[in-house]
Amino acid sequence: MYDFLLVGTGLFNAVFAYEAHKKGKKCMAVEKRDHIGGNCYTEEINRINVHKYGAHIFHTSDKFVWNYIQQFAEFNNFINSPIANYHGEIYNLPFNMNTFSKMWGIRTPEEARRIIDRQRKQITGEATNLEEHAISQVGTDVYEKLIKGYTEKQWGRPCSELPKSIMRRIPVRYTYDNNYYNDTYQGIPVDGYTQIFDKMFSGCDIFLNTDFNENKDELRKEAERIIYTGTIDSYYNYCFGPLEYRSLRFETEVLDIENYQGVAVVNYTDIETPYTRIIEHKHFEFGKQDKTVISKEYPSEWDLVKEAYYPINDEKNSERYRKYAELAAKETGVFFGGRLGMYQYFDMQDTIKAALELADKII
Repeated sequence: MYDFLLVGTGLFNAVFAYEAHKKGKKCMAVEKRDHIGGNCYTEEINRINVHKYGAHIFHTSDKFVWNYIQQFAEFNNFINSPIANYHGEIYNLPFNMNTFSKMWGIRTPEEARRIIDRQRKQITGEATNLEEHAISQVGTDVYEKLIKGYTEKQWGRPCSELPKSIMRRIPVRYTYDNNYYNDTYQGIPVDGYTQIFDKMFSGCDIFLNTDFNENKDELRKEAERIIYTGTIDSYYNYCFGPLEYRSLRFETEVLDIENYQGVAVVNYTDIETPYTRIIEHKHFEFGKQDKTVISKEYPSEWDLVKEAYYPINDEKNSERYRKYAELAAKETGVFFGGRLGMYQYFDMQDTIKAALELADKII
């Protein structure tokens, strides 16, 4: 008999497994994929560490979290500085003086501020949706070229129908600074993320290609308590109806050139380009390989067959989740974690904090 059955081998359960092993607890993990690591998983292709499920840049201002993750890998000094491609026009992200200078032919922060303030006035009163919220923050030009098309592709619906909560803070910087994050610490693990999971799960028995929900009755008998990081609605057999998520698919190819786009991430912000971004993986680790590997990221509608990537936290889904959360609160030996189990969008630092909090509480 195990102390804990861990459903899923993403970052939440990896942290929990490591903490449980330190305290002498026995853990068993089941994973429906053929590898551990969740969406952080990296695989080596042509000596390049490929982020199989999209770009993962570790960033935090919490020194404890930064020191914690560095137990498992050495991190480089990668700074996330993506660019936007709008019908062939190239803009720096996040929205900063490089962006504004290119867009309006200006040079000073005061010039940029005047233009944005003038355009923001098109929205009077409190914004009621994402479109109004974005214009009220950055004006019409930035919204039309760099937010609207990208966001509508990402979420599969017009910005006028999306809640403003999806984009609570829109970074506007009146400096020539292309660092996407404001956090104190930032980087990519040298040699990829998978090594981190290998170390975190080193004291755990892992069973791949195993779907918990298809073997629930048998697997429950294996442990005293369960940490479940799958979709919370699937655990309860969708008794209140399925929660909605967005899904992604990736087209990855090896190119016989050294450098495809000169940066790790390019966002395609026009509505006509079917993918939202192209990732060139070698740039995460300053690679010098003769070839390169790129991945095109395509958002897609989610269904029960597709992989759930992130929740749609609109009013309808939030209300449905509350019903599932009420059921979860009544459980005595089952705990829900991660972005799917808790129906929240988590950065990696948020996931680590939440997992450590649960570990401190129940181990």
